[in-house]
Amino acid sequence: MRLAVLGSGSGGNATLLECDGRYLLVDAGLSAKQITLRLKLLGIEPSQLEGILLTHEHGDHVKGLEVFLRKNPMPVYATDLTREALSRKDKGWSWRLFRAGQSFDVAGVSVESFSIPHDAVDPVGFLFAGNQAQAAVLTDLGHATPRVREIVRGVKAMVLESNYCDRMLEDDLTRPWSLKQRISSRHGHLSNAQACALATELIEHGLERVILGHLSRDCNKPEVAEKAFTNLPLRQVVVASQDQPTAWVRVAEPPVEVDELGQMLFAGLSLAG
Repeated sequence: MRLAVLGSGSGGNATLLECDGRYLLVDAGLSAKQITLRLKLLGIEPSQLEGILLTHEHGDHVKGLEVFLRKNPMPVYATDLTREALSRKDKGWSWRLFRAGQSFDVAGVSVESFSIPHDAVDPVGFLFAGNQAQAAVLTDLGHATPRVREIVRGVKAMVLESNYCDRMLEDDLTRPWSLKQRISSRHGHLSNAQACALATELIEHGLERVILGHLSRDCNKPEVAEKAFTNLPLRQVVVASQDQPTAWVRVAEPPVEVDELGQMLFAGLSLAG
């Protein structure tokens, strides 16, 4: 099992999961063109996807869904309330509905959904199990509830929101106070400090690798988020970018080194459009 983030931030989010040669996409918040391009950078064709799982209905998680499905029909997994919130975009999509808290199988991967506190109609996180490994995608939550912490306890790798630096958010002059309150509320987003505290707890139960996602462009920086995790005994910390995909991060295996050609590929290819 392995994970790669195609892009993450307020401009759009999408995460790719692979298990035994089968692929799932979590969210489709990038444009259809960018989703396709970034999949191909990772060596994957859209036709190889077994389905798309939605965490919630906000635009930065579903923006590319309509066009992408028009070109690449496949099942969409979501709660009924999320489906209802997207009804105006729905062009006869192939829905696979579940209740928050329900477990189900997709392409041989066991998926456990769980409710998270965020200002959406029915937001969820996902726990994936397969090949004797567990990974989680956990973004867009104002705080980690006891139930959330219980569910993700034992994962080896996860995509974890690290949205803002407390000081940078407080000092930001472009956001009104009401928006700052929303972001930092218990139904908003996780700060670097909150993400670090959760990771610290999970390390005791086997967490080894973290991909930090959903960084704010204005109230966070990759080096600031990464620094918050510097002293944690993790095997790998990757900061996801809004502008390009991460390399693959393997779950419960030694990290794969990106060779010189791979580095040139990710750094040199244009992602415009």
